[in-house]
Amino acid sequence: MVELYSLRWCPYCAKVENKLESLDLDYERHTVSPFRFRRSDVKAVSGQSDVPVLVDSKNDVAGMAESDDIVDYLERTYG
Repeated sequence: MVELYSLRWCPYCAKVENKLESLDLDYERHTVSPFRFRRSDVKAVSGQSDVPVLVDSKNDVAGMAESDDIVDYLERTYG
């Protein structure tokens, strides 16, 4: 299962979501708080509070951050 922790109106999150949709991948979206101090769920997964963060349990990817890295990973893995 692919999960994405993201924030509404975040252009970096939108970039990842667009890639997920272009690859026709099912994913679960976790919309996080706009306040970093309230992102304990993101911090638990990735060790930091920035978004986007990708989790791909099928491929043992837990807490991948940085939109460019995520898009590259998705393309290599599912493209």
